[in-house]
Amino acid sequence: MRKYISFFRIRFANGLQYRAAAYGGMVTQFAWGFMTLLMFWAFYKSDKNSFPMSFEQLSSYIWLQQAFLALFMAWFFENEIFSAITSGNIAYELCRPIDIYDMWFVRNVASRLSKAVLRSVPILIVGAFLPSPFGISMPVRWMAALLFIISISIGFCVLVAFNMLIYISAFYTVSPMGIRILAVSLVELFSGAVIPLPFFPGGVRRIFELLPFASMQNTPFLIYTGNLDSQEAIFSMFLQMFWLAALIIIGKLLMKKALKKVVVQGG
Repeated sequence: MRKYISFFRIRFANGLQYRAAAYGGMVTQFAWGFMTLLMFWAFYKSDKNSFPMSFEQLSSYIWLQQAFLALFMAWFFENEIFSAITSGNIAYELCRPIDIYDMWFVRNVASRLSKAVLRSVPILIVGAFLPSPFGISMPVRWMAALLFIISISIGFCVLVAFNMLIYISAFYTVSPMGIRILAVSLVELFSGAVIPLPFFPGGVRRIFELLPFASMQNTPFLIYTGNLDSQEAIFSMFLQMFWLAALIIIGKLLMKKALKKVVVQGG
């Protein structure tokens, strides 16, 4: 366990060095957040009755999405991992007295978390001071705040566990680019990153909510905004834990199978 903690600390500290990139990302996220709010505001003013959530709830959802974008951005991958697999440098990883799956998992968690630390707090502070209904609101109940913290932690790990499957797929393909594009599209649509899931029709939404993608950012953000009551929140969090365990088990089995047949070319 100590070696994984040490590896996490190294990757986390390394990620904190890219502050200029974080500042540039914050500017982009502020611009994108305002544009998204204004787009939904136009729809809201034209027909308030068709909105499945209040605009205050939607504003909180969008600013949470922007603040924690680094945790849930589906398009972020460690290119060094793909390069190690395709170039054969994975042989060096196999020589280390560690579990490769666990090391890559910790590596992804540290990289994403370091980016989120630099960006999330300023965005949340600015969002809190924006005039109503365009700012981020406090949770309606203290229990919702507690469940949000637990849920966002689980949802973050669900995304990382899903991304691990994409890394492992590189063992079985000539190029991982196709699977990466497909995976990003699925996560962006089904996790509520493009359109919050409450805006989908009821039958479609219920199907989407059972998929692992909804257990990523959709569940914690809806808990925060109050769109899920206590019973719905507890059920959704159990679903999160189920998908986290399932994705990790599947990932470890696929990794074990891939490493049994891995062939490294060269001298």
